[in-house]
Parts: sequence; C-alpha cells; structure tokens
Amino acid sequence: MSEERVNFGSKLGVILATAGSAVGLGNVWRFPYMTGQNGGAAFIIIYLGCILLLGIPCMLSEFIIGRHSASNMARAYTKLGNGTAWRLVGYMGVITGFLITGYYAVVSGWCLQYIYASIMGELKGDPTMVAQYFSDFEQSPIRPIFWTVAILLMTHGVIIHGVRGGIEKVSKLFMPVLFILLLVIVVASCLLPDAGKGINYLLNLDFSKVDQNVFLGALGQSFYSLSIGMGCICTYASYFSRRTNLLRSSVQVAAVDTLVAILAGLMIFPAAFSVGVNPDSGPALIFITLPNVFNQAFVGFPALGWLVSLFFYALLALAALTSLISLHEVSTAFCFEEMHISRKKGATIVTIATIIVGSFCSLSLGGVDFLRIGSMSIFDIFDFVTGQIFLPVIGFFTCIFLGWYVPRTLIYDEFTNWGTVSTRFFGIYLFAVRFVCPLCILAIFLHQLGFI
Repeated sequence: MSEERVNFGSKLGVILATAGSAVGLGNVWRFPYMTGQNGGAAFIIIYLGCILLLGIPCMLSEFIIGRHSASNMARAYTKLGNGTAWRLVGYMGVITGFLITGYYAVVSGWCLQYIYASIMGELKGDPTMVAQYFSDFEQSPIRPIFWTVAILLMTHGVIIHGVRGGIEKVSKLFMPVLFILLLVIVVASCLLPDAGKGINYLLNLDFSKVDQNVFLGALGQSFYSLSIGMGCICTYASYFSRRTNLLRSSVQVAAVDTLVAILAGLMIFPAAFSVGVNPDSGPALIFITLPNVFNQAFVGFPALGWLVSLFFYALLALAALTSLISLHEVSTAFCFEEMHISRKKGATIVTIATIIVGSFCSLSLGGVDFLRIGSMSIFDIFDFVTGQIFLPVIGFFTCIFLGWYVPRTLIYDEFTNWGTVSTRFFGIYLFAVRFVCPLCILAIFLHQLGFI
C-alpha cells in the first residue's frame, strides 16, 4: 500500500530541510578554493550574480514542478508532460539521484572514519604520516565499506520515519548544530597568528584574475552547489504546502547555502595561512591537508586542536548526511509511490541497492582491477557521468520544459500562490528560465567537456 502524502509542517522545516539538501561537502572543499584562486571577493560577487541568473531560477523551476505534481520526480514530469517523452527527464533525475547516493555515501563515510580517528588521536603526526593514513584507509577493502554502510543506515533510519517525523525533525536539529560547529571553528581559526593573511587572500577584491574560465567556474558552482538536477529539490518541493512562497524559499535556501560556503572559507584559509600551507581542493584538502593544518596551528594547545579537528569532521558528517537524506528520498519516493508499497519497504530497497553500489565504488578506489575501466574507477565514472553529463542535461531540459512546454498560466499560479504573492518578478523569472538558464547550463556543459 502507498503512504498518504504529507507536507512539511512549518516554514522553518521547509528552509532547513531544503538548505540541508543543498549544503554538502562541495561547500567546504570546492567553494573556498575557487574563491581564493579566482579573485577572492571578485569571485564571490560573480558567484552571487550567477546565483541570481541561474541558481535561483533553476531551483524555483524544480519547486514549481515538484509542488504542482505532489509526487516523485518521475511521476512529476510524466504528469506535467502529459505522458510524452518529457517523462524521461524525470526518470533520468531519479536514476541520477540514486547513482549519486551510492558514490557520495563513500566519501560521506570517510567523514565518520575521521571522526573516529580524531577521537582516538590517530591523526597526530607529520604530513607524510597523515597522507599515508588516508591512502591506507582509502585502499582498505573493509573499513571504507563499513563506514559507507554505517552512514547509509543512519540515512535509512531518518527516511523511514517520513517527512515530518524524519526529514524535517532531523533537519531542524542538524542544521543549527552544523552552523554552531561552523561558527566555533571559524572563531578559533580567525584567532590564530597570521590568520589575517588567509582572510585577505579569501576576501581580497582582485578583478585581474577574472576571465572566461572564472565566470564559467562560478556558473558551474552556482548550479551544482544548490543540488539542481539531482531530484532532491523537486522531491522536497512535492512536500511543500500550497501556502509556501516559492520565490522567497528559493532565495532563502540560496542565501543559507552561500553563507555556509563563505564561512567554510573563513574556517579553512586563516588556519592554513597561519601555518604557511596553501590549501588545495577536493578530498585531499579535507583528509590530508587540514589534519596537518590543525596539528600545526594548535601545536601549543593540543586539547584545542583535538577539539577543533573533532568538530570539523562532525560538521562534515552532518553536511554529508543532510545531503544523503535528500538524495535517498528521491529514490525512496519513487519506489513507494510507483511500486505501491510502504515507505519503509521502499526505503529498504533503496538502502540495500545503494549499499551494493557504494561498496563497488569503494572497492574500485582500492585498486581492484575488474572495477576499473582504463584509468578510471567505477567511483570516478559515476562522478563523471552524473556530474558532467546527467546533471547539466537534466537542468537544461527542465528549463526548456517549464519555459516552453508547461502552460504559462500554471507557472503563474504556482509562482504567485494563486494570486496571493507579488507578481513583480514573474516576468524576469520566465525570461531567465526560457533564455538565460538554458544558455548558462549549455556553457557549463561545453566548458566541462573542454569545448569552450
């Protein structure tokens, strides 16, 4: 039997749950690095412009599709597309969300391992030791899978309790805790000697570094940072009430997501510069560079260094878990609604399937030959296919679908909450989703593939 569809119980629940979906590891390891390398405050200004041009209109489009259909992503596009080929965009979104859940759980599990390592004091030592620790862990056949399973089971425990009792309740707890941890580490980092150099590096207004690649990079970051095209936004919007102001909600979620990213920079760069380390990007920053930074920065206060390290990986785990919950819900909603089973059975199917996918992705990083194609692991292949192909394609066709196929009156009604919300920005939004967003997403796609 299918579960009766429910809504989020409060405006705060809507914002925190959706923001939790958007805030993820990319906010911590990609945005600060891109900001520092590409003009500091100049990049932030360009990024904010890209959020307005691309991020908010795309998010708002998924909100409209999700709320109007009040169903999982596949059925949403089928309903609005009247059973035509547009339904394939919805199915692609569900598949993409499922694949990302599998490999994202691997990296999320690493965060749990590093919480354990921080508690046990296993990350103390010179840079070579810390790098070797990560290498040994990543290539272990057992430990990464153990933590992948652990974080997927945590996610499962939230999902089976439904929208209000699970997703919303946990988001209301986890997101404030995430902000508190982030602010504590920012303060500790900014009080270190020579921390000002890191702040200047991050916030220095340098337009001389801005070129075509910086603009395209900001476009891409604004697109991916808000979890557009993964099915999360559309699925969560299907639980919005008819009173939810979609434009205001999209602006608030984008603001929270951007604030977390900027605070992550203020957490990382002052600490790194205080010990003379230039932070890199990606997993190396999180699992190799920063343990060394914490060890050196707080060498005179080892207890504080231990606490900051523990808080940092707890923060990462929370960010990863809130994103995983939204990704898992995409597939869960599809299963229990399309297969006409209970939420618990649907969630169990998804959890077992993603554990299998995650296990193979994890093993492929350990050098298992049959799990590699050429020089790429299964993990890398999933990352490439979903991130550089599926997500831009889904985002592009979502804009074309809503801008040119869905009746304008339907979009107007959803945008204005049936005439109860200001129509001031409707014309701007429709122009953006018809013309600006498709061109921006096409530019991101071609840039990623090396054509521009």
